[in-house]
Amino acid sequence: MTVERLNALSGERARDELLTCCASRRWADAVAAGRPYAGLEALRSASAAALADLDWGEVEKALAAHPRIGDRVRGGDREAAWSRGEQSGVDGAAAELRKALVEGNRAYEERFGHVFLICATGLSAAEMLAALRARLANDPGTEREVVRDELAKIVDLRLAKLLNGLGETGERA
Repeated sequence: MTVERLNALSGERARDELLTCCASRRWADAVAAGRPYAGLEALRSASAAALADLDWGEVEKALAAHPRIGDRVRGGDREAAWSRGEQSGVDGAAAELRKALVEGNRAYEERFGHVFLICATGLSAAEMLAALRARLANDPGTEREVVRDELAKIVDLRLAKLLNGLGETGERA
């Protein structure tokens, strides 16, 4: 898909495409309503503004669509493929490291009430685990800001993938 094609879609269809990048309907509606965009940077700017405007309840809706770090997402849809690619740093990790991620995810969810979110692209399983453990020391307000930043990074990457027609591995689909 190109930005021109995204601009030409109906509002509903544009929203559906955007929801593969971020599961907040409020975000997707705001970004779809801001069309037309001159290019990816204009789209990213509108996305950042819409993300910043989300209340925490909407952020939690976006988080609910993200799997736990280390979980293998099944399915053939775009979001599942992107998630598998983003978390590929966990592929081949030792059983002990995978177990530590499961335990860390559990502790994080008990502390903060939502899934641990990190822009995992390019990170190893050990790096993700280290970040998870470090963030467990955050107070809830600080962690919410970190989560918003990580969500924005993920959405930026997914918008680029959407407009460039990139599949799971970063190769053109």
